Amino acid sequence: MAVVDIAGFVADLKDHAAEHGFHVHDERHFVETYSMRQAFEVDLHPEAACGGPLDLHLSLDLEPRTLMAFEDEVMSLSDDDDPSDDLVVQIVFTWALPPLENGPDLLVLATELAGLGGPDLPTQVSAVDSFESVTDAPQRSLGVTARLETPLAALFRGDDTNWMCDALDRSRAISEYLLDRAPAWLGEEA
Repeated sequence: MAVVDIAGFVADLKDHAAEHGFHVHDERHFVETYSMRQAFEVDLHPEAACGGPLDLHLSLDLEPRTLMAFEDEVMSLSDDDDPSDDLVVQIVFTWALPPLENGPDLLVLATELAGLGGPDLPTQVSAVDSFESVTDAPQRSLGVTARLETPLAALFRGDDTNWMCDALDRSRAISEYLLDRAPAWLGEEA
């Protein structure tokens, strides 16, 4: 039996997401048979965006060596000692919009999202221009990603989940910011 219940943590994360105004639409759990690497994925979006255009994808990739190292550390501790916070698992937030007709200024967008995510949920903004045909205008796809490192020791101890609430509140603020501006970027505003 595993020392840390990652599947239970993902279930709690989904419940917290629903409490913070998100709809959970799909979830997946992958196990690579050769390496035993695990990936948990959850597709969700803000309640206001049920019909699109914004999607939010949460993923947690669990390296088996990290989990085994943490289990070894826990087994070697006395009952009074706590494990270190050195071994972490990353939760990755990825926002997706359809290709944009009028893409935003990336520097302004990155600055605005940095203010919403703060130091606890730092965001990265990227864009890719694609050309369906050589003579066509480029279609810009926007990528927004945030990474949250979570110590396995916190999951093991069952620490207070205020950090999860804060991350979900910040991700909702980022989602609402993107949703408010999406019609102009998609060329839907008159």
